[in-house]
Amino acid sequence: MSALDAVRLMNEEDRLAVEAVASISTDVARAVEIVAERLSKGGHLVYVGAGTSGRLGVLDASECPPTFGVDPNLVSAIIAGGPDAVFRSKEGAEDDRRAGFDVIEHRKLSANDVVIGIAASGSTPFVIGALEAARGRRAATIFITCVGESPRDPIVDLTLRALTGPEVLTGSTRLKAGTATKLILNQITTLTMVRLGKVYENLMVDLRATNDKLRERAVRIVRTLTELQSEDAIALLKSADGSVKLAVVMHRLKLSTNEARERLKRSNDSLRLALEN
Repeated sequence: MSALDAVRLMNEEDRLAVEAVASISTDVARAVEIVAERLSKGGHLVYVGAGTSGRLGVLDASECPPTFGVDPNLVSAIIAGGPDAVFRSKEGAEDDRRAGFDVIEHRKLSANDVVIGIAASGSTPFVIGALEAARGRRAATIFITCVGESPRDPIVDLTLRALTGPEVLTGSTRLKAGTATKLILNQITTLTMVRLGKVYENLMVDLRATNDKLRERAVRIVRTLTELQSEDAIALLKSADGSVKLAVVMHRLKLSTNEARERLKRSNDSLRLALEN
């Protein structure tokens, strides 16, 4: 095949990943409801996976603090083989069921927590062990996979089964299965944060402006929600200690920094509620 034909083939296969996720929309929506409910009660979300699945969990968890301004412990990820496995494969680590069980036991989870086990190619022992431990702690359990039902499937509260089919490179689940997994994780955390009030309309009003790009984004969001010019938006953000939510409440309701902060607190840190009440 020419390079162009090969690229087109992979494009066609990638579309199947999107379709596979679309076909389980009802199940993904249920996962969003479960995670949002538990986190609203003070719980945490923990991803568990091995290899590509584990790395995708790490990626999604690590993006939540800068995007939504949440504590790094709210959404976390465990990868078989430990943090070093993110950069260097430790393939044998996924076969250690007991290690998966123990790593969750050490977390001392509660009934308000959620553990999402990710095993795109099937029932990875490390992931199964982790889900077993989570059930023992009465945490909610969700299993994400991209293959059909198997007697080895873990017992969980909800299974998200995106059937992506054979990979263009046989057995390489970093391709379609990885793409489908990434889409599902995107949907779960993004829509959970929407439900938790971390988003206003389609704007990241809880972002942490920790670099120039994010500081510029914070200014753009404030300008969008207040119709201020750049210089005025920058000054408002400065008086609001860099908080987009605080800046918008101060401007819209003509409140001082402390008054706006108190109003947000009474509104459970929801910008929408703070502006509506």
